[in-house]
Amino acid sequence: MFCPPFRLVVLPNYRKAIIIMAPDRQVVIGVDTHADTHTAAAIDELGRILDVIEIATTAAGYRRLLTWARRLGEFERAGIEGTGSYGAGLARFLYAHAIEVIEVNRPNRQHRRRHGKSDPADAEAAARAVLSGDATAVAKRTDGGVEAVRVLHLARRSAVKAKTQASNQIRDLVLTAPEPVRRELRSLSTIRRVRHAARWRPSPPNDPTSATRAAIRSLAQRWLALHDEAHRLELQLRQLLDELVPTLLSELGVGTDVAAKLVIAAGENPERLRTEGSFAALCGTSPVDASSGKQQRHRLNQGGNRQANNALHVVVLIRASRCPETRAYIARRRAQGKTNREIWRCLKRSLARRFHHHLTHDLAPALT
Repeated sequence: MFCPPFRLVVLPNYRKAIIIMAPDRQVVIGVDTHADTHTAAAIDELGRILDVIEIATTAAGYRRLLTWARRLGEFERAGIEGTGSYGAGLARFLYAHAIEVIEVNRPNRQHRRRHGKSDPADAEAAARAVLSGDATAVAKRTDGGVEAVRVLHLARRSAVKAKTQASNQIRDLVLTAPEPVRRELRSLSTIRRVRHAARWRPSPPNDPTSATRAAIRSLAQRWLALHDEAHRLELQLRQLLDELVPTLLSELGVGTDVAAKLVIAAGENPERLRTEGSFAALCGTSPVDASSGKQQRHRLNQGGNRQANNALHVVVLIRASRCPETRAYIARRRAQGKTNREIWRCLKRSLARRFHHHLTHDLAPALT
């Protein structure tokens, strides 16, 4: 249903009233995203549904949505489902046109069970979540150096995972190989085994021995190719991170992989994390109250970005073995009766506070 914004105005010296559009009305839209189409619903500041539209996931479709929303009134906020997947293109487009983009979670199953499921209903629910304040998380921006870090890190992780899989398969093949092959490779380290097997020139695989040699050689060549690919991607990542977060990289225990995970978690616009407590909650390091009765305690946060949490955990492990200050802190807390889990939680929370300052400082020039 379309409810056009207008007001009736009678001008002096005119016998008839004319209709003037009222652009001062606040309009909020919600978008239900899919791969090929998006469905958007617009509501006003009183929660009245104004219009529903379906657009294609193309630049022309995004321009059509923006023109449609601005025609309805003053359009400054949009709630979008899946800004990191199907809605990424639309979010980038709206950011470029100074529209605030809010990340909206999908409706829960209980709500859908009671009210049904449709794209217009989901879009309307997204708009109402923004209007009511239930959805307040500003979406990450994906139009700068941090997005470049994310895609390169994704490719590197994939290469490292495939390389590990190939290494494990070589190990298992050697374990069950015929004795001549097993005797030749079993005492070698992984890298020496791979380089040795990659130079083989096996005969046609018409028996178990020659077939095993052919399989191991193929896996060894794959391992070497993936090793070179991962190394090349790591160099590209390091170059990007040196420009984006030099202060963060100067910290003890922060290497390329750790810095990439933390930068990806913070996003292109770390100012959306208004306090260091917000960043700690994002990383799953904010303490969760687990008190009951006379027992007053906190437990580890099991939520948040687990990759960022893993990055902080790696830094804690490195500092626990190399940093005298951290080792003294651990000894002092153990003397107070704290468990290792509680000490680790405190250390990760402290690192989240410190790294949040570095991230907002280092990424600030990229935002201006």
